[in-house]
Amino acid sequence: MRTTTNTFDAIVVGGGHAGTEAAAVLCRMGHSTLLLTHNKNTIGQMSCNPAIGGVGKGHLAKEIDALGGLMARAADLAGIHLKTLNSSKGKAVQATRAQADRLLYKSAIQQQLNQYSELTVFEGAASRVLIKQGELCGVETECGETFKTTKMVLTVGTFLNGVIHTGRERLSGGRRGDKPSLVLAQQLSEIAPRTGRLKTGTPPRINKNSIDFNLLEEQPGDDPRPVFSFVSTNEDHPQQVSCHITHTNEQTHDIIRASLKDSPLFTGVIEGVGPRYCPSIEDKVVKFADKQRHQIFIEPEGLNANEVYPNGISTSLSAKQQEAFVRSIKGFNNAEITQPGYAIEYDYFDPRDLTPVFETRSIKGLYFAGQINGTTGYEEAAAQGLVAGINAGLSITKKEPWEPKRDEAYLGVLANDLVVRGTNEPYRMFTSRAEHRLLLREDNADQRLTPLGKKLGIVSNERWSLFTKKIETLNKEKDRLQKTTVKHKVIAKLDHNTKKSTGDKTAYELLKRPGIKYKELIKQIGKRAGHTKNNKTFGGVIGELLETEAKYEGYVAKQKREIKKQKTYSETTLPKNIDYTQLSGLSNEVKEKLTEFAPKTIGHAARIQGVTPASLSVLLVHLKKQKIKRAQNQ
Repeated sequence: MRTTTNTFDAIVVGGGHAGTEAAAVLCRMGHSTLLLTHNKNTIGQMSCNPAIGGVGKGHLAKEIDALGGLMARAADLAGIHLKTLNSSKGKAVQATRAQADRLLYKSAIQQQLNQYSELTVFEGAASRVLIKQGELCGVETECGETFKTTKMVLTVGTFLNGVIHTGRERLSGGRRGDKPSLVLAQQLSEIAPRTGRLKTGTPPRINKNSIDFNLLEEQPGDDPRPVFSFVSTNEDHPQQVSCHITHTNEQTHDIIRASLKDSPLFTGVIEGVGPRYCPSIEDKVVKFADKQRHQIFIEPEGLNANEVYPNGISTSLSAKQQEAFVRSIKGFNNAEITQPGYAIEYDYFDPRDLTPVFETRSIKGLYFAGQINGTTGYEEAAAQGLVAGINAGLSITKKEPWEPKRDEAYLGVLANDLVVRGTNEPYRMFTSRAEHRLLLREDNADQRLTPLGKKLGIVSNERWSLFTKKIETLNKEKDRLQKTTVKHKVIAKLDHNTKKSTGDKTAYELLKRPGIKYKELIKQIGKRAGHTKNNKTFGGVIGELLETEAKYEGYVAKQKREIKKQKTYSETTLPKNIDYTQLSGLSNEVKEKLTEFAPKTIGHAARIQGVTPASLSVLLVHLKKQKIKRAQNQ
């Protein structure tokens, strides 16, 4: 669509997961927004694995949804295989995952974007960011179009100096079939000189009709199916299908080992660092030589798609070598490869050169989000796009930025990890990265963030109404349980470990016990109050939330006390004019890092790699001395 104006409140470059979330949230804030993309038809496209969620990643997707984002809703509308991972473990590490229909997911994203009258989509490639006196003023496309703005979110994915590797073949490209961004990459390297090369990859796609599924282990989805978005129901899901599992074998490994001489990964052609937690099949065979087999998840690309995605065998070997090792795998003897796997190298910029809200320190008004910051994964990209978009929108109206905190959301963990510690490999989110994960569960993401979203003006009235009804229902049922006394005889039926001296308890007190489930409890004390009965949207969730809340109550309270204690010093402000080089007791390395990153608080300083607890003590002592000195001079 051709635009009728060349001036916008904000411009988003790139129509991937980061770009769509950034553009959408800017529109929800009421700002005229231009989405500049190579191809309108690929907006919201799943370039790699057609799946959303997983451990850590699902938490991010839920938080994006709690703030009115697009991803989780699209995952429900496109999800053809839904599961709750780690279901046998605690709620803190349980995570939702949806295998999606590629076409349905892309369509769901585009349909949501089409609802925004504030959005203009323009098909073109950005070639140059326009800068005047250190501030952003617009963007120029490769075809010579100029668009003006003071706020821009760059979400260029793997397109910056992108190079695709398949065996000895090297092609310039941002992904298969798309040109790389070369001129833009050169300009950005001059703006943000700290740059590096990273690598990611994909497996070969296989014709599903050439696979013998009778030889594979079937993996059905969950029943009942989990729901990703807080505003979705099971009825939103399309038809459900099964995934399958197979494994490599010694023959597979022998073929791969014999092919390493031609592998760009092992011949030194690829210089970029790949994702440690998602290695190529070549890496697996070499680094885990003692393993006799590696698991492969066979994931459908869509309900009507003829291709499957064999998750676990990403590779950069030649097409012929891929065919050889693929056909050695059980069930794949006659497999037809429809698209060879490949590795892609691309430029990224050190995220430590960004502010905590992803604005570049060198250019005011310019924000980076997604793989340009050294991350990998749809969810990580979408999260950054959302945070960058929110803060670009706040900046337009001269409002204070929103910096998500580590104890507030996985969004805060992600942002803080990147801008404070940086990364030298593709960054991926895990629950282990969050020190407060008891507080940051999937199930309470809306309780943590939707009120904030309302305050920021990014949550719709419909969503807010649904949320307030849910909280009202939750509180009423909790109050009922707290006021309902359960006799000792009934308690003995529910908990066989109950002693005679225990006495009567409230229903809520009983719910704290490990062996007592909400569903069993209400069978003894009476059905739920009428206000929760038959509610399709959240009626079945209320009991689970209450059970989790009751059982975690003591642990959560303890964690909140610890956070409060930490904040007494972590939120202590560090003066802008502090000269770290003059502080005795700090090593030269620490002085250099503190000077470089200029942390705003003690907490920020604590997250800088190399800054020790002893160094923090030096800073606190210095601040105390300065405070005493000021008091004496008054």
